[in-house]
Amino acid sequence: MFLGIGASYGTAKSGVGISAMSVLRPDLMMKCVVPVIMAGIIAIYGLVVSVLISGNLAVHMTLYQGFIQLGAGLSVGLAGLAAGFAIGIVGDAGVRGTAQQPRLFVGMILILIFAEVLGLYGLIVALIMNTQASQVAPGICSA
Repeated sequence: MFLGIGASYGTAKSGVGISAMSVLRPDLMMKCVVPVIMAGIIAIYGLVVSVLISGNLAVHMTLYQGFIQLGAGLSVGLAGLAAGFAIGIVGDAGVRGTAQQPRLFVGMILILIFAEVLGLYGLIVALIMNTQASQVAPGICSA
């Protein structure tokens, strides 16, 4: 859910910037669609983690496994929310700036990569946590 909010915010905010930029420089429109694509990738991280978590669900699970899987989902979700917000703000300002000075495009892409990697960090943490959820913690017997 958090990833969807982040991705939709990034898409909407960047889309507004692209629309405003296209009025002045319609030739740069397809080049400046990069922030929208990067915001969409954020949502894919949540899909990957949800498929992995749902594959480990069982009728009888330990409380440990449930909380680890909840933490994995929150990890990727909140990181994706932050990344989506960052991509939206940078994408909006970046494409508007690119319309005025095309040399800003490379700088915008670099900042977008750093914003995207925030979501990737959440994905990595969620994958590590999900791997640990399949193992039974010491001292906890499985039901």
